[in-house]
Amino acid sequence: MSEPLSFDDFLKVDIRVGTILRAEPYPEARRPAFKLWVDFGPEIGERKTSAQITKHYDIETLPGRKVVGVVNFPPKQIGKFMSEVLVLGVPDEEGEVVLLRPDLDVPNGGRMY
Repeated sequence: MSEPLSFDDFLKVDIRVGTILRAEPYPEARRPAFKLWVDFGPEIGERKTSAQITKHYDIETLPGRKVVGVVNFPPKQIGKFMSEVLVLGVPDEEGEVVLLRPDLDVPNGGRMY
């Protein structure tokens, strides 16, 4: 189990819902990955990231999918690609990423609480 954190610490993590606008292959990645562009609504805008989600997702079906991501991490260089957001997922029984998403349709930019 992780070390406990305060509620104030939790509030520092800005987790929002967005919609994947487009997805592209990322053949230069060390592990199989896609490049994603996600719309997090008018306040945050479009952010890009790479995601190691090739096991369970086809590049053609990703646009239009809702996802949840941390939008207030600093940008991080991932190979030749600058990631601006961390899309969240959990591991399946084989350790492969399964994306988190809301189970009802909600507007882009909605903050998790």
